[in-house]
Amino acid sequence: MAKNRNKKKRNADVSMDVTEEAVSDLPQAMDTSESGAQHPASVTTLKKVKKGRPMKRSKNVRKMKAIAKAISTNEKKVEKNLKDDSKRSRTQSAKTLYD
Repeated sequence: MAKNRNKKKRNADVSMDVTEEAVSDLPQAMDTSESGAQHPASVTTLKKVKKGRPMKRSKNVRKMKAIAKAISTNEKKVEKNLKDDSKRSRTQSAKTLYD
């Protein structure tokens, strides 16, 4: 049903116009318009379909991203702990100087 959604309804009782028009002898400009011009929406549907096992690859990609994220968060936590320790030691040394 979704495929027929955009089709125009055509009535069978409408006839074609068969009246002949007079063709002039004067030179006319050549018609360069394409009769089978494609709509932009129909062009986007023509995508390459990759063959193989994309589910397995996507699973591996998700797994690798999760591992990389875990490593980076772990490194951030370690750096933050080192920064807090250095700050704590600096404040303690400053307190001992003034006391």
